Amino acid sequence: MDFNPSSVARVCVRSTNWLGDAVMSLAAIRAIRNTLPHAQLALVARPGLADLFSREGAVDRVIPYPAPRNLAARRAFASQLREERFDCAILLQNAFDAALIAWLAGIPERIGYGRDGRGRLLTRAIPVPEPGDIPRHERFYYLELLRRAGIIDRFPPCESIVLENVETARRSGAEHLAALGIAEPVIGISPGAAYGNAKRWMSERFAECGRALAPADGTVLVLGASAERELAETVARGIPGARNLAGETTLGEFIDLVACCRLFLCNDSGAMHVASALGVPTVAVFGATDDVTTGPTGSNAVVVREHAECSPCLLRECPIDHRCMTRVTAERVIEAAGKLCAGAVISGSPINR
Repeated sequence: MDFNPSSVARVCVRSTNWLGDAVMSLAAIRAIRNTLPHAQLALVARPGLADLFSREGAVDRVIPYPAPRNLAARRAFASQLREERFDCAILLQNAFDAALIAWLAGIPERIGYGRDGRGRLLTRAIPVPEPGDIPRHERFYYLELLRRAGIIDRFPPCESIVLENVETARRSGAEHLAALGIAEPVIGISPGAAYGNAKRWMSERFAECGRALAPADGTVLVLGASAERELAETVARGIPGARNLAGETTLGEFIDLVACCRLFLCNDSGAMHVASALGVPTVAVFGATDDVTTGPTGSNAVVVREHAECSPCLLRECPIDHRCMTRVTAERVIEAAGKLCAGAVISGSPINR
């Protein structure tokens, strides 16, 4: 059955759970809005992602969905959604839980990939793309769901993922820095990666880069989640005058602070996707993961990696000697950052340290 936009007045979109995936799904969310310009579009997302999606003009509102404790919690949340009387649910999230909630909520049309044993809970279980069916970057995975469902005819232009209201974020970030007594200009370092240690470059090398690239009369910010506080402190201790703000910001505050950065150094992480989508010159160190599928987009981002015969392995923990990361030297990252900043542009002006 063809998708009929005129029959959809209220649409529920289930977000992905991870920050990086959420950024990569933005092209699909905007495509849904373009197809349904007059519909009410509510995004169901984990509370920690609300600050990202609430900035999106394509989203009318965000409905927070805390991690469910049990079936009773799922039923209670589904009951909340039932009261919204959605016409359609579009599930960008792959898990069984996403389909179960939409089914329990009685949403009449439920569209998602037919995977993770959830096909019978969907009214339209879309076949998962086979390797080679679509471009490899993950943003096309979400767009292909819409194309196969008949929601869009073709992929929209999406060479790079760009967050909205970057100038507003930059102004808010500057005010935050001033309130903390942190001198600009700033560069940012995010040494963490939520998926596992295999994705993390060595903290001492991040510190070496920070010392070499620290702006004159400015500050190096070390940023991350609460769980990365100790790791961030290890990096900050190695950089004179650095400030460790890991665990001290909301996601919204993190986005604002990153928007102020002249340069951002990181691993393959959600922080990387935020920085590159803000147009901040971003240098990302890759090893265990595949930069073709989950790398940053845009001309202000560059990936640094070294050949390792076992990479990309996509493992959380390296079972051998972490050679994909140990082979990446600080000198290579410093050189890449210098070249990137020499040609990068923010708000129409070249970046100068």
